Amino acid sequence: MTHRRAVGLMVLVALLWSIAGVVTRHLDTAHAFEVTFWRSAFNALALLVVLGCMRGSLLWRGLLRGGWAVWIFGVCWGVMYTAFMLALTLTSVANVLITMAISPLLTALFSRFFLGHRLPMRTWLAIVVAGIGIAWMFAAQGEAGASLLGSLIAGAVPLAGAVNLTVLQRVGKDAVLTEDMLPAVLIGAVLSALATWPLAWPMQVSSHDLGLLALLGVVQLAVPCLLMVRLTRELPAPEVSLLALLEVVFGVTWAWVGAGETPASSVLFGGGLVLAALVVNELLVLHRVS
Repeated sequence: MTHRRAVGLMVLVALLWSIAGVVTRHLDTAHAFEVTFWRSAFNALALLVVLGCMRGSLLWRGLLRGGWAVWIFGVCWGVMYTAFMLALTLTSVANVLITMAISPLLTALFSRFFLGHRLPMRTWLAIVVAGIGIAWMFAAQGEAGASLLGSLIAGAVPLAGAVNLTVLQRVGKDAVLTEDMLPAVLIGAVLSALATWPLAWPMQVSSHDLGLLALLGVVQLAVPCLLMVRLTRELPAPEVSLLALLEVVFGVTWAWVGAGETPASSVLFGGGLVLAALVVNELLVLHRVS
């Protein structure tokens, strides 16, 4: 695969991820836990079909002999699937996506405190600037009387993502544990569906909503997740992180144009600080890699 094609596919991944917010805004009757259950269920079904065709019985053998890291990854994926959709039903798309964007910086902090990795000054500066941006957003929400619950739940997504990547770094020398994390993506989808199933009753989903939730589970989640795993073999991690930030830009734009959800000035300012800190940091890393 050429570098240009890999970059183009990663942009497509960010574009597919970004439709969650605008699609959620067009649901009619499904409530928060029901939305999460159906999206995770359709995601699990799609992954079962695709991975089953790709690997056959090897998929089940991989799940049964999966090490502790695979199951930690699975739990973290389940947390991310669940928290993301719950947060979207409680606060704006912009708040959710910008809060999620701090994942690379949380990963850097976890690597410093749990793995002993030294952080360059540019990363510390990026963490401080991004922290100011997030604090600005949350303070403005509080002053406006807006609910912070959705933003706090959204914070579980980058937290779980940082745990995932930290564990991956911890077991990075074990080829058996790191050669394939696709079973963990499937485990997370199943865990998310099982956890929200009892809370989704009584089911009120309409056929209209069911179609949109199937779109989210398959097109917005299963397909881009499989693509991203493949692209990590073609692109360096800093470049993947940088291109993934396009989800924030795409997602806020979709919600603005497709659902009339205009981001508040505090979100634009705070989010701008977060994105600027992340972009500058990742570009410096990418420059060193190249």
